[in-house]
Amino acid sequence: MKNPFIKVASVSLETVLGNVMENVIQIKQSLAETDAKIVVFPELSLTGYSLGDLFYQDSLLQEVVNGLQELKSVSRGYPHQLVVVGAPLVQKNRLYNTAVFIQNGQYRLVVPKSFLPNYHEFYEGRWFDSGRWIDWDLIQIGKEEVAFGTKYLLAYEDIKIGCEICEDLWVTNRPSNALVDNGANVVVNLSASNEIIGKEEYRRNLVLQQSAVGNCAYIYASSGLGESSTDLVFSGHCIIASLGHLLKESIWPTKRTILEGIVDIEQIQASRRSQNTFDNKRIYRSIPVDFKQTEQTVEELVSFLRENHYEIDPLPFVPTELEERLARSHAILQIQSRGLYQRYRSTGLKTAVIGISGGLDSTLALLVLHETKKLYPDLRIIGVTMPSAGNTTNDTYQNALALMNALSIEIREIPIQAMVQEHLKAIGHPDGYQGKKDTTYENAQARMRTYLLMDIANQENGLVIGTGDLSELALGWCTYNGDHMSMYGVNSSIPKTLVKYLCESYALESENKALTDVLYKIVNTPISPELTPNKDGEIVQKTEETIGKYDLNDFFLYHIIRFGSGVKKMLVLALLAYPTQSKKEIKIALRRFLTRFFSQQFKRSCLPDGPKVGTISLSPRGDWRMPSDVDAQLWLKELDRL
Repeated sequence: MKNPFIKVASVSLETVLGNVMENVIQIKQSLAETDAKIVVFPELSLTGYSLGDLFYQDSLLQEVVNGLQELKSVSRGYPHQLVVVGAPLVQKNRLYNTAVFIQNGQYRLVVPKSFLPNYHEFYEGRWFDSGRWIDWDLIQIGKEEVAFGTKYLLAYEDIKIGCEICEDLWVTNRPSNALVDNGANVVVNLSASNEIIGKEEYRRNLVLQQSAVGNCAYIYASSGLGESSTDLVFSGHCIIASLGHLLKESIWPTKRTILEGIVDIEQIQASRRSQNTFDNKRIYRSIPVDFKQTEQTVEELVSFLRENHYEIDPLPFVPTELEERLARSHAILQIQSRGLYQRYRSTGLKTAVIGISGGLDSTLALLVLHETKKLYPDLRIIGVTMPSAGNTTNDTYQNALALMNALSIEIREIPIQAMVQEHLKAIGHPDGYQGKKDTTYENAQARMRTYLLMDIANQENGLVIGTGDLSELALGWCTYNGDHMSMYGVNSSIPKTLVKYLCESYALESENKALTDVLYKIVNTPISPELTPNKDGEIVQKTEETIGKYDLNDFFLYHIIRFGSGVKKMLVLALLAYPTQSKKEIKIALRRFLTRFFSQQFKRSCLPDGPKVGTISLSPRGDWRMPSDVDAQLWLKELDRL
């Protein structure tokens, strides 16, 4: 698409019951106040919903036609807006509750309501006929014949729009199910939903669930002010959702309200492509509309999205709210520990061997082991610290010891400096670190540690528990056949930004003060493999100075893998999420990520087993199939052009 971002609006009016032209004036005012491409008004917005038997009146029905004619004429002034209003219309002497689509001086489509509630406080079956069985027909508005039915979509490039009305969402066989099956990726709902205790949350959940199950955007507009309060109260609930996420919401307005939001069509299409059980029947008919989405520069897109308050989470793997973060942490640890528990059940082994560095990843892996032991009390945990004199700092060394002591596990300490020097000597490598390009010196330490852990596991009849995380795997920030290898990798689908918060969450809820104290120390320690000499006991080799900030790398990882976001879009989203970063800085970071991600696939192609925890995984046996020798130039050249 030229521009994947489309602005939409959901409007709640100050309805004047029975006064069609006054409601038309409000609709016209709303169109003048928004530049949204799709503008959705409530059910029966031309008349009001709570008119009762007045829907039988010919005078009212004729005035509805007059009002529609006025809106059709006005729409010429907004040629790229698709206006959706609610109106009672007659076809073949049957009265229908309909949604009328108008654009650029034309009636594009009329959709009748399928399911008419006729229970409790609702009596729609008294006035209206169901359009459920009308597939493709025509309806007359004034002197014009307009497409009429439930099996139509409106189409512009990759945007396919379907419609249902209020109760249609509340039934089991929702029209929107068939709409999305036939390609609709935007569903509009014109509603007049009254408010009772608990209904607001239920309604919101319905919309979010439908946008998630349907892999679509959902625009919901409900009646509010002006509807009769004889027996009911209407809250004017407006919702814009996409892929199960609440983008925008308003309720209980005190005046006419326009709720605007930005929908990412490419994101929806990517989500559908990755789910091959998603059905595309393609039997519905499409009617063309025109939104005039033009190609825009990176700067123009960023400006457009900022002006419209498009929200993008800079930490997509980490829940924003503390309560949700704690709940997510529990669920993640449960999956990790259950996966490991099953591996012990199937092997019959009772010993875990884990290298403890005093860093985040090994800390989380040890916490997983601690939780696994609650399921498997016979589990013996051997924590091994393997300091390298001159490289390992005292802070991380003491943190490793304090962590193992706080969790009361078996501790072994094996200094590796002499063994590494002997090994380097055997292969003819100069004594000591030879500078930044001396990967042999660095990797020899990582492999020595894995070598020792594997041997101890054989000796003790146990499993080596891997500690490497998803971010390291994406960037190849691990030593091939060193920390890259284990017998079960519990962190393999946990990104680094989430590792930190999981450890923090554990500390927050722990009643073990010694554990809490050391966890906070570890969380606040700079991330480092400590494979090069320190300076005066301070960490010199800081990971993020080499491969970039993990929050930005994880941001790229999420959007590229989850939604297949292109380079231009990735740059736009990152500039929005990180406003303090310049375009040049983001481009450097993105180039580094792409270069490493493509070149390091060979490490991911032979990963140890490990549990999938979230949506994103790079397991070569499951979620991510990629050749190790693919060329990244297509992506890098596009980045150069931006």
